[in-house]
Amino acid sequence: MNNLATRTVTGIGFIVVIIGSALLGQWVFSFLFLMVTCLGIWEFFGLIEKAGYQPSKFLSVIAGVILYVTLAVNAAGITHGNILIVNLPVPFLIIIAELWSKKEKPFENIAFSLLGYLYIALPFGLMTYFFNPFVPSGPLHYGTVLGFLIILWANDTGAYVIGSLFGKHRLFERISPKKSWEGSIGGGIFALAVTYGISFLYVGHTVLQWMIIAVLIILFGTLGDLSESLLKRSLDIKDSGSILPGHGGILDRFDAVLVSVPFVFVFLTLFC
Repeated sequence: MNNLATRTVTGIGFIVVIIGSALLGQWVFSFLFLMVTCLGIWEFFGLIEKAGYQPSKFLSVIAGVILYVTLAVNAAGITHGNILIVNLPVPFLIIIAELWSKKEKPFENIAFSLLGYLYIALPFGLMTYFFNPFVPSGPLHYGTVLGFLIILWANDTGAYVIGSLFGKHRLFERISPKKSWEGSIGGGIFALAVTYGISFLYVGHTVLQWMIIAVLIILFGTLGDLSESLLKRSLDIKDSGSILPGHGGILDRFDAVLVSVPFVFVFLTLFC
């Protein structure tokens, strides 16, 4: 199977699994992304180790699980927000644990240990809040999270197609030589068009609210993609992993999600 066919099959399977989990409800989706969180944190530390650092991988994965699970159960309305307090001592435990470590570069290791689980577990945990826990099923339950993902995929797809056909002016050549202004603008326009359609299919938000959500996804999703490209470029690697044939690793597929989710979460919390 050639690379394009592999990429296509993996991409379709990837989308089917994620959409299917959302349609099955908040708990199935949350369990799927708990696994994605663990894999993503482990993958992140694999990259950092290539740079010569030795973060506390096991502690950070445990910290990530605690953060993600407490956010997910709170998002589901099972507990009060007080459960999130258990996350407060965790960063300090990671710092204290370094006292017994004999690894070199302790402060760098601490910094990467903290970054690894916060960068990945926090956004994925916040994404579980995109479900409406007061409506057990149907579009009003999963509409926001599906809309978010579809807009993000539309932006990525539009940017790839338009960039491949018409891309001439580099967006950020120092970091990602293949990304173009034409692709980014084309992807944004396509995502906005898709968003307009979504606003009529899912009336949980107004057209204006959906458009603002789309702008946040387009802007910060692109910046998230560039940020991960910066990380990979600094380590001189092409993909963050190989778990998704033809697509690379978890971070390669979710880089835009990780950075855009917090901004969309803030908007939804304050204005929707």
